Amino acid sequence: MFEHLITRRDGPVEYLTLNRPDVRNAFNPRLIGELASWAAALRSDRMVRAVVLAGAGRMFCAGADVAWMAETVTYSEEQNLRDAVAMSAMFAAIDTLPVPVIGRVHGAALGGGAGLACVCDIVVADETTTFGFTEVKLGIIPAVISPFALAKIGRSAARELFLTGARFSAMRAKEIGLVHAVVPAIEMDDAVARFVQEFLAAAPGAIAAAKGLIAEVWGSGRDDAQAITAKAIAERRVSAEGQEGLRAFLEKRTPRWHP
Repeated sequence: MFEHLITRRDGPVEYLTLNRPDVRNAFNPRLIGELASWAAALRSDRMVRAVVLAGAGRMFCAGADVAWMAETVTYSEEQNLRDAVAMSAMFAAIDTLPVPVIGRVHGAALGGGAGLACVCDIVVADETTTFGFTEVKLGIIPAVISPFALAKIGRSAARELFLTGARFSAMRAKEIGLVHAVVPAIEMDDAVARFVQEFLAAAPGAIAAAKGLIAEVWGSGRDDAQAITAKAIAERRVSAEGQEGLRAFLEKRTPRWHP
């Protein structure tokens, strides 16, 4: 189905692997389009309850493909705009998936690769992984990924890392909220599995609603947030999942969605 992606389904878990190891899983228009198509299909797949996103070979994702970058040197502003819009839509499609996405990040996540890590709900990184918003070193800026990166690491860290283009460690990434777990390479799959089990123990509809709530409340003022959150909890309490979860708790039993 895909040229640059490998997909594997294990029960309710989708495993997605960027598969361009010869170019360090770098982005080109084809890979961007395939990721967008994959996300669109997954959005309507009610069987999936978690996604694990990884990269084949030595690296998670090195950002833009050098060959693609060479082509863009001759692009008009209009052509560059079309490319940027497509890439932004791809990141947004992954960012807004109603299921949790776990990034299994190793080697390096640079430029757009760091942006891809930013749209993962959870990131597990190998302790030797290098991150970087390196665009200014090339005379450009991390524009397309900036909404997702700012939501993840905040303005202060962005002022340092966007403006210097400096590479930074997995531990530094954890300090600023980009990464959630830093482990030796040999322990990565176990760490990912622990997060998967946490997600499978929670109600899938509640996870989707909670993920949407974060985005909705983030940009809201206090009064708007009060109305949004009151409505959200009222709806969940009377939902089938809410009723099942509360009754299971009171009856000291496992809820039906639990594996």
